[in-house]
Amino acid sequence: MILLSGDPGVGKSTLVLQMIDAIQTGGNQTLLVTGEESLDQVAMRGCRLGIAGERLSAAASSSLPAILSAAVQQNPAVLVVDSIQTLEDPDHDSAPGSVVQVRECAGALVRFAKTTGSAVVLIGHVTKEGTVAGPRTLEHLVDTVLSLEGERSGTFRLLRALKNRFGSCDEAGVFIMDEKGLQGVQDPSAMFLADRLPDVAGSTVFPALEGVRPVLIEVQALVAASGLPQPRRVAIGYDAKRLSLLIGVLTQRGLCKLVEDDVFVAAAGGLHIKEPAADLALCLALLSSKSLRPVDHRTLAVGEVGLAGEVRRVPGIQRRLTEAERLGFTRAIVPRGAQASSDRIRVIEVADLPEAIRVAGSPAAA
Repeated sequence: MILLSGDPGVGKSTLVLQMIDAIQTGGNQTLLVTGEESLDQVAMRGCRLGIAGERLSAAASSSLPAILSAAVQQNPAVLVVDSIQTLEDPDHDSAPGSVVQVRECAGALVRFAKTTGSAVVLIGHVTKEGTVAGPRTLEHLVDTVLSLEGERSGTFRLLRALKNRFGSCDEAGVFIMDEKGLQGVQDPSAMFLADRLPDVAGSTVFPALEGVRPVLIEVQALVAASGLPQPRRVAIGYDAKRLSLLIGVLTQRGLCKLVEDDVFVAAAGGLHIKEPAADLALCLALLSSKSLRPVDHRTLAVGEVGLAGEVRRVPGIQRRLTEAERLGFTRAIVPRGAQASSDRIRVIEVADLPEAIRVAGSPAAA
């Protein structure tokens, strides 16, 4: 049982269609059940993606008994249900998408998968908070939870494994969405940094870890004088609460006064940074924007920032440096005690924010 979640329009249906085409090309039978789209709409998407219609077995239904009956008759190797929130079990009076319907329909599909040996892929919506809609027990019922992330207006997509009973969760796939569907990216770091302008104030490179895969991301910050009673704090691709915390640390420690400024932060490329390891890079970007002094474009920074202004150690420093070395970076600002080394990168260990600021050459503004 596999649960694929993501925001509306991020590409979940496109991804499963491409998956179905690859599985059928390998000689295995599949069945796609859609409760949100008509068969004509599915066929149109299949034609756009270049999928042969004669190989695609699909049905449009939201009735759980009808879906199970069709699945038993065809006995597919993979059954895809798009989406679990549209299914309805007539034995229960609640509306489709309710807690009861989602839980009971998912439970019936789990029993089908266990008794027949078929793999079942459920597509699930997410709430405004980014969690899978429906009861939390839905995630406990399935064997694997995958999350497809990305901005609908952007081209990049990130596929993460949040749970996997039979394997590792330390993998992530990076894709580009184009007219032919989702295409795998072999070198995401080079792609994310391709449009970066050198020596621009407010820009710092952060080596993120997506599972075990290092990806270099440009963290951008813009600090501008505000004429509002309450200055704006806007974070795109970064936790807004974490941004407020770091602004408080910079202000309280006397490193940078941002109380009367609007602060805008973004992770270039549309990715979402979820690691606290990006704290140091973000602080340097904020200080750089405020002082209008750029951080050297061949320097990257990684480390978690505590409330006392200390820079804390984070995992995977060596893997991050190896990726940075491949792309030609020459300096890395890391937490003290990181025990990382590189033949081509000068590794500078710092204990706190003031030391990191001196090393980066971006002094705090008055």
